[in-house]
Amino acid sequence: RAGKREGAGMAKVLERSSNLYDADLLAWLEQQADYLRAGQLDRLDVAHLIEELEEMGGSQRRELKSRLEILLMHMLKRDAQPRWRSRSWQSTIVKQRARIGDLLEQSPSLRNGMEEVAQKAFAVAVKRAAIETGLKRSAFPATLPYGLASILEDEPDTAPTDR
Repeated sequence: RAGKREGAGMAKVLERSSNLYDADLLAWLEQQADYLRAGQLDRLDVAHLIEELEEMGGSQRRELKSRLEILLMHMLKRDAQPRWRSRSWQSTIVKQRARIGDLLEQSPSLRNGMEEVAQKAFAVAVKRAAIETGLKRSAFPATLPYGLASILEDEPDTAPTDR
């Protein structure tokens, strides 16, 4: 009988935890962290924990792709319109490289498959660069013209125009 009561009690704990997950993600996360710190592993909402951990990895990959899109777009604009180079474009390039560097330092495994991510980001970057510059897509390279090293590494200071 005691086993049945424990089982029923555990079901209620899991139901409350699951309801909290749906109602307030932050409160649920804090609750799960409390359970872990207390060693109450049987109270963990394992299914949702797995879901959230997988989502965290996906979020980092999406952030990397987004930052590569912005970086590549500005590199493309800079290279396609050297007379229009601006401090703002250069600042964006420096900022995105720094943020990508932070991501890679925090999660080195993001480097796995990075060339493929850069290729996908490049396709979007060309579309965006064409829109922002008013140039046709054909004014930009058909394939990614930069290696990963040149995408990620700071360049020597180049003097943009005073725009």
